[in-house]
Amino acid sequence: MRLNCRPASVAGLVVACLLGAAAAPPVAESAEIQPAHLPRIASIDERFQSYNVEMAEITGGDFWRPYGRGGEAGKQPAAALGEQPVWHDTNLFQVFAPLDTANPRLRKLAAALGPAYVRISGTWANSIYFHNSDSPPPAKAPQGFRGVLTRSEWKGAIDFARAANAELVSSFAVSLGVRDRSGDWTADQAAKWLATTKAAGGRIAAAEFFNEPTMPALGGAPQGYDAAAYARDFAAFRSFVRRLAPDMAIVGPGAVGEATVKSTGGSSGMIATEDLLAARPRPVFDIYSYHHYPAVSIRCAAMGPQTQTTADAALSEDWLALAGKSNSFHVGLRDRYEPGAPVWVTEIADAACGGNPWAKTFLDSFRYADTLGRLASQGVAVLFHNTLAASDYGLLQSGTFEPRPNYWLALLWRRLIGTTVLDAGLSREGLHLYAHCLRGYRGGVALLVINNSRTTGSDAELNAPSERYTLAAKSLQSEQVELNGERLQLGPNDELPSMAGIPQPPGRVNFAPATITFLAVPDAANPQCR
Repeated sequence: MRLNCRPASVAGLVVACLLGAAAAPPVAESAEIQPAHLPRIASIDERFQSYNVEMAEITGGDFWRPYGRGGEAGKQPAAALGEQPVWHDTNLFQVFAPLDTANPRLRKLAAALGPAYVRISGTWANSIYFHNSDSPPPAKAPQGFRGVLTRSEWKGAIDFARAANAELVSSFAVSLGVRDRSGDWTADQAAKWLATTKAAGGRIAAAEFFNEPTMPALGGAPQGYDAAAYARDFAAFRSFVRRLAPDMAIVGPGAVGEATVKSTGGSSGMIATEDLLAARPRPVFDIYSYHHYPAVSIRCAAMGPQTQTTADAALSEDWLALAGKSNSFHVGLRDRYEPGAPVWVTEIADAACGGNPWAKTFLDSFRYADTLGRLASQGVAVLFHNTLAASDYGLLQSGTFEPRPNYWLALLWRRLIGTTVLDAGLSREGLHLYAHCLRGYRGGVALLVINNSRTTGSDAELNAPSERYTLAAKSLQSEQVELNGERLQLGPNDELPSMAGIPQPPGRVNFAPATITFLAVPDAANPQCR
């Protein structure tokens, strides 16, 4: 560790260093970056940064209750959350009206992140009844289902995706309502839903069979559901897709809950991912998928202390590393069972069960930024943030659609980061460094620099001029974020700010503690970016 002191005289050196020691944070050793010579290591989908809209939002109904002022999520924790469907505990949920998918602000802000995928799925989709009629829907879901999706609601979702420049991704119902007397999965509901989608001018680009099959008891699957039942069902599902929707990619298994020490595992009904992959007849996927939640929110603390995290840990190396550990676990399974298949992370957020209270603040942007950079460098093709506009982990505030810090981060990523991933070198505390080709500039390079130290600045030597975009906040748990010292906010008629960078000459660049910086180097002349 050293002080970053460069005065013009010896006397000035003494004074400046003494003052600097009292007034400025310490600075870690400098790193050297040569954008022209960074090698290519991976590529990502053009729709790499995507997002989820919960099926429960489209239909309306219960979803995670917002936290109160003190951070409480309800009157009491769920006493046996791991042993029963999540919706049984009314203390954790609140009834919401259907999402206004025609809202101009919602569409405008979503479109600014496009092109993307919008995945309309979630636990509630596992037991949804599609009302294939323009007549009024039943007041209560038919036996074997939990919710009702109407034609008009689904048409609204299709229109939203089109307006947002987003391709649809979804999943199918597997509850008792779609099973015959023998308990086998039937495709009647699925066929009607796909036919209506096509008639409405929509298309489901990709789909998982159902949401989170590793935790079937929580998701509404039949009692006693196991890997063998999944294999039988999946064989019927795959045959159905190949007959009626051959252009729809099959994604799976969509596993969750066992890849990190902060997992949601431990319930008696959990199925190991490898058991699903190895079951006979063996499931075959076009795209390998999983979900990653490094912790469970305090709403679901009854799952046990091993599932929890704290705001104090949000910038720690151990916390940020969990996304990479989870990916390594699943890539190992992909390599054994689906070698060469693209990897999609179809749900990712700070914590399951709606997110922690700080998920909507700048504090969580470090996890999100690092996850984007880390998983892109590890070869993940697409990553779906959970959610766009629901609960505390939404990019947008539910109801008002006011942008949160993670939205502004996502928008900068969309504007600057290209699909070619470069090797930026090893990261360390205070300097997590990721690199891509710069969007829209032949030979250009974009750098993402995350200073996750709360107290120590970091330096880097950059041998080319750049434009700097630094995100910071007056308080880490603020819902307001600043870009280069100016607060980011919507303008009149919901106009997005220009989000312009500031010129950065060649030489030493300082990154203050607890900041996230993008550096655009349009004249890098990197041959991998041509």
